[in-house]
Amino acid sequence: MSAFLTALVPVILIVALGQFLVRRGLVPPEAFRALDRLSFLVLLPALIIRALANAEFDGAPWLMLGALIAAQVLVGAFGLTAHFWPGMTRPAIGTIVQSNVRWNTIIGLSLGGLLFGDEGLALVSLAAAAMIPVANVISVYALVSHAERPPGERPRPLLSLTRNPLIYACLIGIALASFDVRLPVIADESLKMLANAAIALGLLSAGAGVDLGALKRAGLKTFTWSAVRLLGLPAITLVVGFAIGLSGLPLAIALICAATPTAPNSYVLARELGGDTTLAANFIAAQTLLAALTLPLTWLVILWLGAA
Repeated sequence: MSAFLTALVPVILIVALGQFLVRRGLVPPEAFRALDRLSFLVLLPALIIRALANAEFDGAPWLMLGALIAAQVLVGAFGLTAHFWPGMTRPAIGTIVQSNVRWNTIIGLSLGGLLFGDEGLALVSLAAAAMIPVANVISVYALVSHAERPPGERPRPLLSLTRNPLIYACLIGIALASFDVRLPVIADESLKMLANAAIALGLLSAGAGVDLGALKRAGLKTFTWSAVRLLGLPAITLVVGFAIGLSGLPLAIALICAATPTAPNSYVLARELGGDTTLAANFIAAQTLLAALTLPLTWLVILWLGAA
């Protein structure tokens, strides 16, 4: 447990630092938006390419991907039961489904790398290669189909994936690993320097984007569905993983990825596609804070299973 806390506490501190910098006006919010763009286009792709290119995979990671995708689909579908919640609006239902399937890649990469080194980093990157497309497709369809005022231009989730640099990074990294192509030393060191900046800047930006004021607006609906997301996704991942024979480090990484809070960019998508933006902001704030409690519980389960 001490090893996990050693990995988790720095993550919490850096996220808190990002919030402090914004609240005190030391760094303007638009600076973090620029950093988000830089991370999305350059830093995260560099990290993912290097991690996957230097990885050596056996058959187990593919079971990990199966468990994660199945859990995403099932928890996303469960979000549709919000129809039966009294007073639930259609945009709120789409936002709940999105919250259920999205995950914070930066926190997953940070914990995977700190706990399990390069192998953990590579497995989280591989998880991202599978979970990001699934989350995008489900989220877009859920938000659009439940929007009260659909946007003028019909979203094309599959087309948007072809414009996502993270998807290209995953494909490049997997291709390099599959054909056993070793990165030249200069290229590897260049990617390493960019990758080192990705996680720290990503955590700072995640903290800066948390709207603590949203917690004042959060009610039973926010915390109930946050609990469904933070506890339900890893629980279903575990059940499906057991059913298909997943074990060891891939199981541990799958549970860590599933236990991270929803992604900060879910607010932007909810705003653009007619979702409930207030609820989306509430989810980001509540889950980011609650994850500090649920992630250690997930780690205790990992230790109890002997997967770490």
